[in-house]
Amino acid sequence: MEYVYSAMLLHAAGQKITDANIKKVLTAAGVKADDAKIKALTASLEGVNIDEAIKTAAVPVAAAAPAAAAPAEGASEKKKEEKKKKEEEPEVSEEEAAAGLGALFG
Repeated sequence: MEYVYSAMLLHAAGQKITDANIKKVLTAAGVKADDAKIKALTASLEGVNIDEAIKTAAVPVAAAAPAAAAPAEGASEKKKEEKKKKEEEPEVSEEEAAAGLGALFG
């Protein structure tokens, strides 16, 4: 992922996405750059409109955000139910728990 992030950083800074520039970003971040991965990335980005790709990728994420908020409302009810269950369960001392575990080993 750091290779893609370096390309996005270069793009956001208005710099050309070249093998040398990606390697500079990665080494500045403390990542040991792999020349083969860098070449593969620059080759795959050749002719790609990065701004358009970002817009296309961002639309589904924005549409999914409201759907993800809906389960959060039901989660509070779930927490209340779990709390009730915990209150109903009798507490077991450590000795009782250890005795129960001892039965597993004979």
